Amino acid sequence: MKKFTDVYQIVTDKIVELLEKGTVPWKKGWTVVGGRPQMPMNLVSKKPYRGINVWMLAAAGYESPYWLTYKQAEKLGGQVRRGEQSTIAVFWKRDVIEDKKTGDEKRVFLLRYYRVFNVEQCDGLESKLPKVEKPKAKSKKFNPIAEAEKIVAGMPKAPSIEHNGSAACYSPALDRVKMPVKESFHGEGEYYSTLFHELSHSTGHATRVGRFAGCTEDAKKFGSEPYAKEELIAEMSAAFLSAISGIETTVDNSAAYIKGWLKALKNDHKMVVQAAAAAHRSADFILDVKFDE
Repeated sequence: MKKFTDVYQIVTDKIVELLEKGTVPWKKGWTVVGGRPQMPMNLVSKKPYRGINVWMLAAAGYESPYWLTYKQAEKLGGQVRRGEQSTIAVFWKRDVIEDKKTGDEKRVFLLRYYRVFNVEQCDGLESKLPKVEKPKAKSKKFNPIAEAEKIVAGMPKAPSIEHNGSAACYSPALDRVKMPVKESFHGEGEYYSTLFHELSHSTGHATRVGRFAGCTEDAKKFGSEPYAKEELIAEMSAAFLSAISGIETTVDNSAAYIKGWLKALKNDHKMVVQAAAAAHRSADFILDVKFDE
């Protein structure tokens, strides 16, 4: 197994490869099962993947959200088909190392990875898959999305939200989200995913996750690495919340944004992994849930 520093590079290289093809992997981190969005999860534990794993697995392009290791497939009586390529999933491992200066032992977290396969790459697992109910017919009437409204209303220590702006933005100084009127958006999905993006920015405030502590003016400059990282965090967090709400994320995948992300990722091979972890913390805060890492 490679050193943990190389794992960052493996993940970043994959994300860069997708961006260079014009694909923004955090645009959609789920698949649709029975008419409902489903995050990638392990078939055996039924535990959803977190952080960068969501995007790495979703970007693999399979319709099924279920993944498992080679050994798990065998244990269930299935078999990975010959020639199928695995996808990596990363995890943090506690380890004890010796401090070179003092000789004392200290605990550290190292980034490792393992290989998983989608159930579509396997034979003999059909009976192990959860049953899928047929989706109900959707109403064509324009209505607020109840699950999205619930998320917005339930956010703890929420910033003020005003619907009188010409553009969507979050002001850290005023701790305020400004949004255009709802009718100006192309449907409910675009409105809520945009609102989730701005609320995700607001989690950086000192009263919440505190991500903005120590930020310089460079973080506000379009094209700078701090700006690109914060945008990654907000995009990914909004995608998580949108998936839970059953809507697709609207992502600015213009040439300017992709160019900015590519530049930042190539300069910092840890950025995309760190941004994904921060995005999950942001979404967890908005959802008012505690996750035991």
